[in-house]
Amino acid sequence: MSGGERLFQCEDPAVWRGIYAKYWAVVDAKAAEKKKKSSTKLLELEKWYQEELPAAILARTERSLTHPELVKLMEWKLTRGKFRPRLKQLIGSNSEEAVLCCTKKAFAVLPDVRSAIAELSTLKGLGPATASAVLAAGAPGEVAFMADEVVESVAKLRPVQYTAKHFSLFLEEILRKTRQLNKADKQNDWTPHKVELCLWAYAVASQIQPSLLEAFPPSYSTNRENKKEETEERPSKRHKTD
Repeated sequence: MSGGERLFQCEDPAVWRGIYAKYWAVVDAKAAEKKKKSSTKLLELEKWYQEELPAAILARTERSLTHPELVKLMEWKLTRGKFRPRLKQLIGSNSEEAVLCCTKKAFAVLPDVRSAIAELSTLKGLGPATASAVLAAGAPGEVAFMADEVVESVAKLRPVQYTAKHFSLFLEEILRKTRQLNKADKQNDWTPHKVELCLWAYAVASQIQPSLLEAFPPSYSTNRENKKEETEERPSKRHKTD
């Protein structure tokens, strides 16, 4: 079972809050693995994407991204994950007018996330994963970024597929977990993007610095009870059912 999957199965909001509090420590740990120049870039881009870009988008009369912001968002995505230089070139080839028009339309059609993803995907070099990053920056209460580590935290979604259909399945699972946490947590402040950040942090920390997770062992009490009930209800192998 992967690190992220362990957290995804956890139903204790206290554990999730503990992981969320460790998010920037995990970012620091990931940055430390990179060369000095890349390390500084990752920290700067992460801060920009998580804090500065959302504020800039929400400050506008109509939510949108500028061409430089979209190029920088792709740089953030590639620095944080798998590096694909061709994607940055393709994103850069879009006109300023096309970027403003498409991003405005995409945010305007929310909460119809499928239509928003489709609209953004008309831009060069921008597929469902990058489109989800755009939407998560300006609508964190509705969309989660389709990061590889987060998708792989849901067993039924492996292997990762960069399609609109797979994104829809991914978002359904994240929304379900968000509702579950809000139901169990009195603070009721969980969003799809916040859930995504926790899963990413847990998955990455599990791989590069497990010590960051020692204080937050996932509780599987509810899951164990569910499995016990499923076992009791499951028919014996000796008696086949249609």
